[in-house]
Amino acid sequence: MPRGIPNAKRDETGFRYTAFNVPLVANPKHMSTTYLKSESQTLWARNARNKGVDDATVPQESSRRGSQVIVIHPGSRSIIIGRASDVSPITVPNVVARKYTPPVPPPARIERISRPWRRAADDETELLEKDPFNEKIAAITVSLRDRMRFYKLRVTPNATTIASAFNEQFKPEIISEYNDPFRVEWTEKISSEDVYFGEKALRMADPHAAGYALRWPIYSANFNTRDYPSIQVILSDLELIIRTTLNERMDIESRDFKNYYVILVIPDFYDRAYVRELVNLLLITMGFKQLCAQQESLAATYGAGISNACVVNIGATTTNVACVDEGLVLGETRMSLSIGGDDITEFLHVLLQRINFPYRDIDLTQSYDWNVMEDLKRRLCTLTEADVALNLYDFVVRRPDRSTEKYGLRAYDEIILAPMVLLIRPKRGTSTPAEQVDPQAILTDDPNPPSAPSLSIDGIEIIDVEDESKAPTPSHQGVGPGLSNDNVNGSNAHGGTSQASPLHPGDFPIDVCFEASKLPLDVAIFNSARAAGGDEKIRKYLQAILVIGGTAHIPGMSHALESRLQAIATPLVPNMEKVQIIPPPKEVDPIVLAWKGAAVLGKMDGVSDLWVTQSDWDTLGMRALKERCFYL
Repeated sequence: MPRGIPNAKRDETGFRYTAFNVPLVANPKHMSTTYLKSESQTLWARNARNKGVDDATVPQESSRRGSQVIVIHPGSRSIIIGRASDVSPITVPNVVARKYTPPVPPPARIERISRPWRRAADDETELLEKDPFNEKIAAITVSLRDRMRFYKLRVTPNATTIASAFNEQFKPEIISEYNDPFRVEWTEKISSEDVYFGEKALRMADPHAAGYALRWPIYSANFNTRDYPSIQVILSDLELIIRTTLNERMDIESRDFKNYYVILVIPDFYDRAYVRELVNLLLITMGFKQLCAQQESLAATYGAGISNACVVNIGATTTNVACVDEGLVLGETRMSLSIGGDDITEFLHVLLQRINFPYRDIDLTQSYDWNVMEDLKRRLCTLTEADVALNLYDFVVRRPDRSTEKYGLRAYDEIILAPMVLLIRPKRGTSTPAEQVDPQAILTDDPNPPSAPSLSIDGIEIIDVEDESKAPTPSHQGVGPGLSNDNVNGSNAHGGTSQASPLHPGDFPIDVCFEASKLPLDVAIFNSARAAGGDEKIRKYLQAILVIGGTAHIPGMSHALESRLQAIATPLVPNMEKVQIIPPPKEVDPIVLAWKGAAVLGKMDGVSDLWVTQSDWDTLGMRALKERCFYL
């Protein structure tokens, strides 16, 4: 030992100088874990095991596959409900009439189609000059005449004058009540019922005079917040329709809801709050056992029995286009146009008024008059140019407290101009300062922004699909698709203009989402297919187009879309073959095709992996829906 260093003294006390415990070196064999690393350890697997134990203790009853699954497809005009095992579902008008204490809110209806300018107050014999409505009608008529000349069809001269003269002098035929086999049993004016829904609500003679407010809970794939004061009132009306329909027409009591599964068909462009409130209504409020959500386009492919298609859903207020690829709705291909079957009905009414429609007291705010125009649309409207002729039609008007009347009507090209509004969007004849604003200049800070890339074929603009897909939801503040009302944009009845105030979202002088949804249907379909990928994808989807919805019943719809899409795609897509519209399966109504596809899914064994229970919803919320219902 070196000199000068004292000997170390031994510590006899046994105390340590620190309380810090130095851990041992970790064993590498214990450094990994399998916690939540396998599918068997997830919440869904535990629920499946618990479900298997519960099902083993409950005796199984012999029943048809899908008899415990209820498929619900809500829409703007009707709700389609039925068991998955049913051949055809139940269609209930999605309308509720509730009694209010005075004052009753007056019925409100927004005109989505512009009207011709009214006659001047000082001179009722001459129409105002430079009516933009006539220019818009002329644009559609020119397209029709060109197609008729191409097919070598004869155009009847002075057909409008002949039809107007006949309709003006026609007198209706009175049909007595005992000779009318389809007479309507109207709802009593004085009733103790606080609420009506469905057909009973539509059969009320004058809801406003009787103290009822007639409202539609859903509008344009979302809640109708325009007519309702709150979301809770909307959900209350929807619960009333669904619960009463299940109780009265399907013999399913409310206490048995806990034993039934629900498949909810939602829009392709779904609002998160809309889906959340509907799922909460079905699972928590009404107490169904489990729920699964599927998008409309995907359900339609299930119903048609195909795996790849471009689905065109023409609804009452909107038209949605989306491409489905092997069970997946491609998000970038989804498009929404703010036009639907109701707009065709309203446009047909405007066109018939121009040729002196014989039923001059028609009021579209009344349900019975709206049904008259709906019946005329179903029987008269066509997209086949060969059907355009000066023909004689008849229709029956049934009104409360009045005798049934039978009218005659002569019409020429009005029957084809009305549905052509889907395919031809005429440019505005006159513009106001608000209309002259460039949307690109509004959305960018650059005073001279570059123009968006576009293609043009004979005046038809093929827009940039990426920009179009970012504006899915049309606004409800506009007055009409295609034929928009110039008065809203600043032009008054005397042709003058005024600077429009920015009333649209984002403080823009125009409604960007609404303006972006004014594409013709054939151009929208091509843009949707083009967004899916290259030329091969375009060819694949244009050869498998599936048209669903009530408007798909219009004769000539398939040929009209095929011919127009062929003219667009042939010069742009190499090796483009024939565009093909896939017909729906035999004896399946295109209106219920999406419901039918959801019913097919409800009878499959694989649907057991898609159910969301009440506990899952309470624990995870919308995350549970996105994890279980794939690709939402």
